[in-house]
This record gives sequence, structure tokens and C-alpha cells, in this order.
Amino acid sequence: MVTNELQTDKTALVVEDDKAVSQLIRLYLAQAGYKVLTAEDGLVGLQMALQDSPDIVLLDLNLPGMDGIEVCKNVRQESEVPIIMVTARVEEDDRLTGLDLGADDYVSKPFSPRELVARVNAVLRRTTRATAKREEIGSQVAAGDVVIDLERRSATVLGDEIELTPTEFRLLAYFIEGQGRTISRDQIIESVFGYDFSGYDRTVDTHVSNLRKKLEVANPDKRRLKTMYGVGYRFDA
Repeated sequence: MVTNELQTDKTALVVEDDKAVSQLIRLYLAQAGYKVLTAEDGLVGLQMALQDSPDIVLLDLNLPGMDGIEVCKNVRQESEVPIIMVTARVEEDDRLTGLDLGADDYVSKPFSPRELVARVNAVLRRTTRATAKREEIGSQVAAGDVVIDLERRSATVLGDEIELTPTEFRLLAYFIEGQGRTISRDQIIESVFGYDFSGYDRTVDTHVSNLRKKLEVANPDKRRLKTMYGVGYRFDA
């Protein structure tokens, strides 16, 4: 079943098979001024995410037809629409899998509807700033022999493309933006992982470590991503 509220400036797609939860989310988003579309099936949600051009997708993981992980993966192959996963699956592996597939935030059930709306607003603000910055500085940004393409979401070192997860790409883009400056874990959590991300410091450390290894494999002569013990990290081109 698909439902939509009155037209407003922003459209949110809620993909959730629990009707009570879906109605609750829809009510609070509509009160906040969003037009709301809903789908109760993963396949229907995927189709709507790609065809109806929502501004943001709120995606459950446990769905009939196609689970949320597969929906996220398929959406990310064709679209950069912001995705917030809203799910009762709270294991850290599930959270990391979702983020690595390109989800922008992860909300665990049970949740506060007001907090969820705040998370939606925060993700949209962050993606809007990223889009504006891309328009301001252009698609490609270079830092020494590292070049990132913000539109294609790709990165090269010494001209060779390196394979990055969506989270690793967001990390690299954030480090390049702040190159030469020490960045704390809290700043990384807020800017890369989302509003009030409740993960552990080692989650950040793991992603940074993986990114560092890929950069060093691509060019062993340079160690660009440095750990500033007790403070955070610094990227030096």
C-alpha cells in the first residue's frame, strides 16, 4: 500500500512494514512540513525511491519482498538520495553494514519520533551543504596525489582509482576538506556518521584504519593520514 500526504517542499519516503510505526513516522514528518510517501514492501520501496525522487528515505531493515540492506545497496547504485535506516536490529555489525552501503544515519527502535524528525532535518542539512560545496568548488578536489570526484564519488591516487566504501569516501572527502588540521573523533562522528551517532570510538578508528591502508597501498611512499594520539586525526597532502 502506498500513501502520501499533502504537497510540501520536501518529500520523505518511509519504507516500513509495521503499519503502526509507519503511521507514527508519517504523522510526525507531516507535522514537520514533509510530504510523506509510504511503502510496506522492500521491492515497492526500491521502485519508489528510484522513480518518485524523494528528498530522503527512511528505511527499515526487516522487510518483505527485499530486505533493507538490499534496498539500500540497489538505491546506491543509481541514486545519492539520503537514507536513514530505522530498525530494531541494533547490532554494531548491522549498523556498520548499513553505513558502508551508503546509509547516512541509523536509528534504533524504539525511538523518539521527535528525535527521528531531528535526525531527518540534520541529514538533509548536511547533504544540502555538501551539494552546495560541490557546486562551489566543482566536482574534482585534489590534495597532493589524491584526487576525489565528488559527483562520481570516486578517488584516485597517482592517477589510479582506489576502491572505497561510501563511508570511506565520505571520510576521505572530510579529511581533504580539513587537510592540515587535526580533526577529533566527535567531529568525524557528527560530520560523517550523522547526527548523534551512538557508535563507539573504535568504529571511527576501524574506518580510518581501513582508509589509511588503502591510501598507503596505493602509494607506499607517503603516510598522509596520521593519528594524533588522544586528539584525533590529521590528513597531510
